[in-house]
Amino acid sequence: MSEELRDEVEAINSIYGDGCLVPSGDNIYVLSPPGESSSLRIEFPPTYPAVPPVVLGTNSTGEHGKRGDAARELSLFCQALSTVYEPGAVCLFDAIEELTRLLESEAPAEHQDKEATPEETADALPAAKTIVGARDVDMPEPPWIISDPFVELKSTFVARCAPVSSTEEAEAFVQHLLSTDKKVRTATHNITAWRIKGPNNTTFQDCNDDGETAAGGRLLHLMQLMDLWNVMVIVTRWYGGHKLGPRRFALINQTARDAFVKAGLVSESQNKKKGPGKS
Repeated sequence: MSEELRDEVEAINSIYGDGCLVPSGDNIYVLSPPGESSSLRIEFPPTYPAVPPVVLGTNSTGEHGKRGDAARELSLFCQALSTVYEPGAVCLFDAIEELTRLLESEAPAEHQDKEATPEETADALPAAKTIVGARDVDMPEPPWIISDPFVELKSTFVARCAPVSSTEEAEAFVQHLLSTDKKVRTATHNITAWRIKGPNNTTFQDCNDDGETAAGGRLLHLMQLMDLWNVMVIVTRWYGGHKLGPRRFALINQTARDAFVKAGLVSESQNKKKGPGKS
């Protein structure tokens, strides 16, 4: 397996959840696109990404798939792959995102209105670099648990997580951090996500990309997979001058995961909750 393919497999499974892309023989993987009923068999030639991957066909139609869904998804994925592939560049993340776009464009308008994607929720949180009020500066220091720094190609990632009980508290924590830490305030991105349980079985989930397209939604998805509630996380990235491609999403999630582990919300070896974050 090439280093590029190894990194891509790690990134895809970190972004979309373990089991999204799993080996099934020599150079063959089974891809289960998020939210879709069928899975696909894909072969990665030894010289990938110099040459494109080969879609071998449908692996499984899924228990809840409708007649014709598997063939349609296979056709659309092949179309997506041919659209995004460029020789020498890994392409699976872009192909999955393009497949999602194609499927959404075919969906009925009323279905799209009912099911907003996690990325669409990013607009609900004010831009992370908003001007901060004096109240946010004067509040006590939030109880941040800070990850180890992760560095790759001179880009540095650091995550902070803290318990929160309301969206107002989460927003205040964000603003306090930006107002009191110049290094964080001037970072390239401060990607934010939180999940909160309120009274009467109400729940609140939100995220903000802060310019790193789709990163907030991926961070929120990680928290959903871990079943974390009443906690927020901010992942700060200082860009190092080198593009990381889809690998950056794996690093963002890895950094957030490290903060959750240090906070005692998940174990180091598995994504099971424990301690004060358990509901």
